[in-house]
Amino acid sequence: MSKVMRYFRVVQVSLCSTWRQVRTVYRTGKMSDILAEAVKGAAAHPRPEGINFTYGTAGFRDKSTILDPVLYRMGLLAALRSKAKKATVAAMITASHNPEPDNGVKLVDPMGEMLEAAWEKHATDLANAKDEDIGSALQRIIDALDIDISLPSDVFVARDTRPSGPPLTQALLDGLKVMGSTFTDFGILTTPQLHYLVRCHNSRGAYGETTEEGYYKKLAQAFLKLREDAGTKKKYQPVVIIDGANGVGALKTRKLQPHLNDSLKITVCNDGSSGKLNEKCGADFVKVQQKPPPGMEIQPGQRCVSFDGDADRVVFFYLNKDGVFNLLDGDKISTLIAGYLGELVSASGLQLNIGVVQTAYANGSSTRYLEDVMKVPVSCAKTGVKHLHHKALEFDVGVYFEANGHGTVLFSDQAEQKIKVASQDDSLDSGKREAATRLTLMMDLINQTVGDAISDFLVVETILSTRDWAADDWNMQYKDLPSRLLKIKVKDRTAVQTTDAERCATAPAGLQEAINKLVAKYQQGRSFVRPSGTEDVVRVFAEADTQAIADMLAHEVSVQVYQLAGGVGEQPQPPSTS
Repeated sequence: MSKVMRYFRVVQVSLCSTWRQVRTVYRTGKMSDILAEAVKGAAAHPRPEGINFTYGTAGFRDKSTILDPVLYRMGLLAALRSKAKKATVAAMITASHNPEPDNGVKLVDPMGEMLEAAWEKHATDLANAKDEDIGSALQRIIDALDIDISLPSDVFVARDTRPSGPPLTQALLDGLKVMGSTFTDFGILTTPQLHYLVRCHNSRGAYGETTEEGYYKKLAQAFLKLREDAGTKKKYQPVVIIDGANGVGALKTRKLQPHLNDSLKITVCNDGSSGKLNEKCGADFVKVQQKPPPGMEIQPGQRCVSFDGDADRVVFFYLNKDGVFNLLDGDKISTLIAGYLGELVSASGLQLNIGVVQTAYANGSSTRYLEDVMKVPVSCAKTGVKHLHHKALEFDVGVYFEANGHGTVLFSDQAEQKIKVASQDDSLDSGKREAATRLTLMMDLINQTVGDAISDFLVVETILSTRDWAADDWNMQYKDLPSRLLKIKVKDRTAVQTTDAERCATAPAGLQEAINKLVAKYQQGRSFVRPSGTEDVVRVFAEADTQAIADMLAHEVSVQVYQLAGGVGEQPQPPSTS
């Protein structure tokens, strides 16, 4: 290297070093200013003493009266997350199926996914930091992840219909403003709509239009195209009653209806005009109580749908000709969808692997039907939608639903590309091309970001119409085994440890062996236990060929939990035989 070249190289290195120093000084100065403002802003959102908050699968949830400081801090964290990802993120203010006095907040990642698991600890630590320690808590996050505080941040914000929503939204916005973040407050949305919008925005419109109206248009256009040339139906009736849980799902269904061009007659009850959110209505009530919400006038055979409070869960139900209640839950929905998509993939000639992801709570009959009759592989994941979502990514087409009705379908990038190419390939015969075209439309109808009650409802209606099925036909695919779910209070829930997607207890010693002996006594018996993630209780699940035996098995296992895992209070009593 010549002397001249060496000289310029030294100058270049010197200038770069100087720029790094200047940038470091700028960042440090700006950072200290922001952290000081964060501490100052906390004075308006003081944290209550003696309360600890935990960010779980559903984010933070608690009584709305104590959440103001949490929302402020999540505004701070959302801005950091946006800077770290160099993309827009979102914050949804909701407590889903919880009672109206509760509320909560969860953060949404750039492609509409739930917050990365590693950040849940940062959220928990920041929420529990003392007011005067907020600056140092933020500093630890920034240093640990090497976040460039000088980068811009942008956050989408929405809430459900709870009365506590507006003041909690303001607390979150206060946090965003301290961080100098830009934001868009969409007001009232369903949780899935916010997930959808943030994905649309970060995909630069590839996933759809970044507006609420764009959401309705995309779903409705796919739905209507899938119903073209449907022919005369003998069993399927395009009439449905929706229980809106007195929440946002009712409002948004009404906004969707004009886009459906009268292709589906929808009656919305529990629409929020009277009654409280999730009180004796909604998907959770219907599934747990195994009956329709009070006041719903239902004719035998009439198809009914229940959303939950933020419209990310859906279950169907009907009364048979004898007036007996029948529930069509997440297990029934997943088998219906997996079967239909499997038929389309087969008809298209595409080589795609389809799988279904369940939790241990899935009814054993659904698992056997999928594996033995439909020949669809089934994977079991830990309880919590984030675990199912992650597992579903292992398939080209991954269908996942929890029994409570929360779920969706994921298509891999490779699968999407193959399907779109096949739908436009004139060299294929018309049957294969038509099947690929319908798969393309199904991808548009499905909200792949998260479980979406409205989207899932339209998917089910599409399949029932295509097959000309009434609710009874759908329900006859397989018969659910009777089951029972109990809760046992214990001194310390961490005494119970599990493995194999929570289906096998590894601690305390002897518990799993005792469960195995009890299960072996009963026809089609199955039972497992798992600790709660939020309270000192252990959940006991059991199923068998009759309800009486399922009840007895659940009781006998609960006694073992009580005796071996430090039960508190009275020992569980045998089920009543009356």
